[in-house]
Amino acid sequence: MVKEIKNEKGQTEKEFYKSYNPDKYNNRKPSITSDALMFTVQWKDGRENSKKLEDLRLKILMVQRGNFPDIHKWALPGGFMEKNETALETAKRELKEETGVEGVYLEQLYTWDDVERDKRDRVISISHMALIDSSELKVKAGSDAKDVKWFEITREVKRVDKRITEDGYIKYKYIDIYLKNGGIDIKGEVLETTTVKNRIREIKYEVINKENSGIAFDHAMMIYYGLLRLKNKVEYTDVAFSLLPEYFTIAEAHRIFELTTGIQYTNQNFRKKFKHMMIETNKKSKKYSPRPAKLYKLNIYWDE
Repeated sequence: MVKEIKNEKGQTEKEFYKSYNPDKYNNRKPSITSDALMFTVQWKDGRENSKKLEDLRLKILMVQRGNFPDIHKWALPGGFMEKNETALETAKRELKEETGVEGVYLEQLYTWDDVERDKRDRVISISHMALIDSSELKVKAGSDAKDVKWFEITREVKRVDKRITEDGYIKYKYIDIYLKNGGIDIKGEVLETTTVKNRIREIKYEVINKENSGIAFDHAMMIYYGLLRLKNKVEYTDVAFSLLPEYFTIAEAHRIFELTTGIQYTNQNFRKKFKHMMIETNKKSKKYSPRPAKLYKLNIYWDE
């Protein structure tokens, strides 16, 4: 017979759980939320029949808050976790309740736990992201969301400062996040601080000038970090092809990769870096040019 293990109080595991009081730590427990970054590519200003690939834009789904804090500001879809939910289940439920979007694949992005990030309480947010084809989605505001819209998203590095220290350096990068939908223009400001000390690197993100931002909470920071992750995923996986039709031109692929990575590739560099992911077919298209262009499809064996 195996001897039953006891703790320092002489309790067995069963006795421990029986005497355990979950309310003991309630005053220490933070609330938890899940937020969803939904990236897509759409035509500029709804120009569905455009023949110009430069009219394609990277966009993100945002909801307008109908209550305090940050009432009327624009936020990522999300909300508080229920006791019987995982963070992913919360993100999917809130996404459906606030925007009507469901059935999408979400990947966990990051955990945001700054002590002062929410005026209501100690709130930790677990963010998730997805790169989706929005052509078949119909978004509609629900729950406590006042409105929901796809915003064209751009980012701009405004300034970079660097200070040399005895054992390394500190670099400050100031980034503006711009969101636009028709006549709605909002901006968030993010500071990325990279500290290198004895060859150990630490990166910190924070929202600055928050009170004057049209983006709620610290969501400008989440968006910026999501763009960084999106860039990495597109460069090293085939996720960008989810935004392309089954058969596409090199020019279409080129535009999608530029939008999702934020990098301007020359035709030569783009083909050199990504053409191994594509297979040439015997099909052609005149969609974007009077001259027929060859059509390609995803090479599902590109990473083997």
